[in-house]
Amino acid sequence: MQNKNERNEMNDDWGSIGIGAMIVFIALILVAAVASAVIIQTGEKLQQNAQQTGSDTQEEIGGKISIITMWVGQQTDCDGDGANGDPCITLVYELAAGSEPMLESQVVWTISCTDNAGTGLDTVYGIFDGDITGTVAGTSPNSFGDGTVDTTNLHLDTRNVDGSVKNIDLNGATAGVGVGGENDDDTLQPGQVYMIDLKTSVDANDLNTAGNAVAGECDPILNEQHTLTIQVEGGGSTYEKLSYTSVTEGESIV
Repeated sequence: MQNKNERNEMNDDWGSIGIGAMIVFIALILVAAVASAVIIQTGEKLQQNAQQTGSDTQEEIGGKISIITMWVGQQTDCDGDGANGDPCITLVYELAAGSEPMLESQVVWTISCTDNAGTGLDTVYGIFDGDITGTVAGTSPNSFGDGTVDTTNLHLDTRNVDGSVKNIDLNGATAGVGVGGENDDDTLQPGQVYMIDLKTSVDANDLNTAGNAVAGECDPILNEQHTLTIQVEGGGSTYEKLSYTSVTEGESIV
């Protein structure tokens, strides 16, 4: 009788040990499941961050302007509108490696300098699209596509590197659209080299939308340094110091 009771007590101990082991096993499974979920979520977040960083880096590095050279441009009547003043500097550039095609209107330039009084900073700015009407290509390298010169802002149109007007069909026609004319090409393509004049001050014809003279003057001045910033909408920025060791037309400034 005593042996039977001992066997029952022993069996009761085995049952307790089995239940405890099962509880520990289930707890381990739950911990592993929670840990797996955290690891998966962390991995997905890291992947998303890496993709976003890569995309931002691609835009910052690829979507920008690469300056090839710059020199002192025409110092009188840069836009060819017949009014004296408005000197300019000439920029030769291309899209940075990895860039996608972009519109000229997406590229904004700014020149910062010390004002003539030497009391603070002055700026001039514009875009790379002088043909804001997008109509017909003109024959003047500094004109709108419709043959009229820039008389409202500091925008001059981007040209081919040889100085010719950047047209779509390249037939050189200047008549109106639909009667033998051609459209201005406002797209910048990777691998192509372009040229543009940046007006450093205004003349009597340069007016803003309110009819007032456009402010700002950063003309080339001997032994001065000005700062050129080129910003691509949704892309990167390019900065360049313009050093005027000479203000003679054709002298390099970068």
